[in-house]
Amino acid sequence: MPTISPERIGIDVGRKLKLEDAVAWDASNGVGIIDIQLDTGVNAVTSFDAARSHAIRRSCDHHDIRLGLHTSSAVNVAEYAPLVADAVDAYLKAYIDAAVSLGVEWIVVHAGFHFSADISQRMRAALDRLNRLSDYADHRSVLLLLENLNKEPANAEVHYLAHTIEEWRWFYEKLSSPALQLSFTANHAHLVPEGVRGFLSTMPLDRVREVRLADCLRNGDEEHLNPGQGDFDFPGLFKALESAGYTGHYMNAFGSLDDMLTARRLFAGLAMD
Repeated sequence: MPTISPERIGIDVGRKLKLEDAVAWDASNGVGIIDIQLDTGVNAVTSFDAARSHAIRRSCDHHDIRLGLHTSSAVNVAEYAPLVADAVDAYLKAYIDAAVSLGVEWIVVHAGFHFSADISQRMRAALDRLNRLSDYADHRSVLLLLENLNKEPANAEVHYLAHTIEEWRWFYEKLSSPALQLSFTANHAHLVPEGVRGFLSTMPLDRVREVRLADCLRNGDEEHLNPGQGDFDFPGLFKALESAGYTGHYMNAFGSLDDMLTARRLFAGLAMD
């Protein structure tokens, strides 16, 4: 089986640490890739002035850490209501502006969600917004990664867009900007009937820059379990991706920081079996 270097496996810090502390933690543990959300508290995207951003950028450069941002899936990219829609644009542009000052390599974005009765209107609103956002990101030399989101229970009122092969493809085939590439969350694919194999057989691997990892149960509900707590086939995923020529990074997104650190070594070992 092809091997995966541990250096290609990052850790999704999420909201667990202040960004400066996340950089220090990753450096002390030999992790070179961070994914973090800038939505609350000391990490709110509006809290980064030039001096703070410069210091973080220098620290990342010093420790050779690649930094990525992850927008909140609770912010509805498919929003069309007056005033609120403008706020969503401002939120996403703020992430891009912060990415420039922090030296961020990518930002994970989403297609939003719908309420069943307004799917087509929501999809069009999301597509239009992502097109505008891609133009802005391209102008600022920032890379966006559109993530395939998770399914919700069939009787839920709210459902994420781009959680099926067809919906995700509908978006990425219409988003041709070089500033818009893909983040493949493998555990989300495990929740739908097509499964990981179905996604791998159709998605354009040359546009995939990140593969996100967590365990879960086949056709089950959204969970981010530690490896071994579900039935996800991690060796099979790694073999399929690496054999097909995938060269991007992987991102652990489950449990505690220590859980993800332990799994980082586990995944590298699995890939060498």
